[in-house]
Amino acid sequence: MDGVLELILCDIGNTTFHLLINENEKRYLLNEKLPAFNEKVYYISVNDKGQDSLKSTHNDIVNLENYIDFETSYKGMGIDRKVACYGIIDAIVVDAGSAITVDIMSNSEHKGGFILPGFKKIENLYTQISSKLDFDFNTKVNLDKIPLCTQDAISYAILQSIIEPIKNIREKQQIIFTGGDGEFLSKYFENSIYKKDLIFENMKRIINANNCIA
Repeated sequence: MDGVLELILCDIGNTTFHLLINENEKRYLLNEKLPAFNEKVYYISVNDKGQDSLKSTHNDIVNLENYIDFETSYKGMGIDRKVACYGIIDAIVVDAGSAITVDIMSNSEHKGGFILPGFKKIENLYTQISSKLDFDFNTKVNLDKIPLCTQDAISYAILQSIIEPIKNIREKQQIIFTGGDGEFLSKYFENSIYKKDLIFENMKRIINANNCIA
């Protein structure tokens, strides 16, 4: 964005404020106090409390949800998913965070999608069943062999429960991964790419498409 000395973007999720401050990323828990900014803050939010917290400490803020042009028949689609899919022509968009969202874009049209629990959420379910199932997730578990120990059995089941639904809806599309677990998950799919800053890149595109708010 020409003429802007410092661009501040804020993605308010279910657990953190994810900030991009002049191309530097910062994260704060939702119960932490944000630093004061003199510059305008452009944000999206899926968390009402986080949004209220930002509003209470910063006056010059712009909610990009009011400016995104994204049509879909999907009811109740979160702004984070809309932004992730913004400008995508043909691809499956997977945002792997505390929840894993999967959305299908075809000919620039949103065809629908689904939501899976994130890795940590599924892992925590096992400890609720029994303390004997309290194992760290094995990121190197072999999916080509039936597990022969409990740690691998749990890790295998978690991975397959996430991978298979995505494979089932895939045809020939590329898969675009983003989110904290996106890079790890992308390794299990051919014709996939990982875009760490997909949300922030698309937030910038929305700002550029609406010169009146820049």
